[in-house]
Amino acid sequence: LQEPESPQVPQLRLAAGRVPEVPVALSTSPAVSSHYGVTAATLTVFRRVHKDRRDMDIDSGEVDAEKMTRFIQINELRLVTEYNPMTAVSVLHSSIPLHLLLITDKKSPEHPKRMERYRAAAELFEGKILFILVDINLKSNERVMTFFKLKKSQLPALAIFHTPDEEWDVLPLNEVSIEHVQEFCNAFLQ
Repeated sequence: LQEPESPQVPQLRLAAGRVPEVPVALSTSPAVSSHYGVTAATLTVFRRVHKDRRDMDIDSGEVDAEKMTRFIQINELRLVTEYNPMTAVSVLHSSIPLHLLLITDKKSPEHPKRMERYRAAAELFEGKILFILVDINLKSNERVMTFFKLKKSQLPALAIFHTPDEEWDVLPLNEVSIEHVQEFCNAFLQ
């Protein structure tokens, strides 16, 4: 943005509050604008997985917090992307054809530790495999379990899916570890 008092600032703050898992920064620096080739008020999402970015012109008065939030949710893919109705399109149209899904219960007391190890494993395959979290508590995710022929009693589980030929494999787990994820991915790749 050009000015810290721009009318877009409160809208950006609202949008940032709606996606707390995404780091948000605000810059009014001409040097930053020049570095990124930005000439107007712009919302930019830097996509770590694809090493690219998506820009949204926010100069028009028609852009509000709702539109900014939707733009961020659709375009941000992290080391681990949570699968839900908002991210489904980005996941399905990813340029990375190999997807690894951790199908689990986010309400489980083990979830934070599982995610820590899953993220660490994702770093090993960054740019090669898209790591996805599927929370079984979302009603819309039940069809993912059905597709991979899984029951709740078999969770947590890893499911790997190759989009071009729809080849897949599943590994129910007692514990999500970096080693389990790495072995499963390497076996599938071979």
